[in-house]
Amino acid sequence: MTTPTADPEARGVRLVVVLLALTVVSGLIDAVSYLGLGRVFTANMTGNVVILGFAAAGAPGFSVPHTATSLGCFLLGAVAGGRVATRFGDGSHRDWTRLTLVAEALLVGVAAAVAFVWPETNGTRYALIALTAIALGLRNATVRKLRIADLTTTVLTMTLTALASESRLGDGTGHRSPRRTAAVISMFTGAVLGAWLVLHHGLALPLLLAAAASGVLAMVASGRE
Repeated sequence: MTTPTADPEARGVRLVVVLLALTVVSGLIDAVSYLGLGRVFTANMTGNVVILGFAAAGAPGFSVPHTATSLGCFLLGAVAGGRVATRFGDGSHRDWTRLTLVAEALLVGVAAAVAFVWPETNGTRYALIALTAIALGLRNATVRKLRIADLTTTVLTMTLTALASESRLGDGTGHRSPRRTAAVISMFTGAVLGAWLVLHHGLALPLLLAAAASGVLAMVASGRE
């Protein structure tokens, strides 16, 4: 008799758990960008489009250059993510996911180093916006290709809509409500933690924490949902 070989895709933490953890990371990064980099998001591009409209109309406290930099760099990261998906998407999801998360960890880690070495400069602000937006664009392209329901890691509008409309009070059974609720809680947790760290410890520490989390997830992620 032959011994069945273990599926290498199954080794590690399930992607649902990994994506929930990445949702926490998104909350951290958006806390850094919105509170510390001038009312701009680098993970939530829906918010950026609205903010760009506010800035274009002359609303005080918003910056067209900052927001445009975030949008442009996010799209650049998404293009890179699409190219990576073309190269690796038909192979091992485990290897592909880990590669993306290593890249995210490195980009956010460089952002943390920049924030630590050159705090409070205009060039630093643009560097942090660019690095984190590229990282999140790359990750979003990967998450989209993975097609795991209700876990985009960066936005919650459709998750909240599904949570309500497909609940027992709506027109469904609510069988995915735990996952959707966990996504909302994850984003909230990341935002609370990120805001507290920004307000009390500056930008470098939450970015370092986000980079470390992405790095750990890169080492432990599996290829199974």
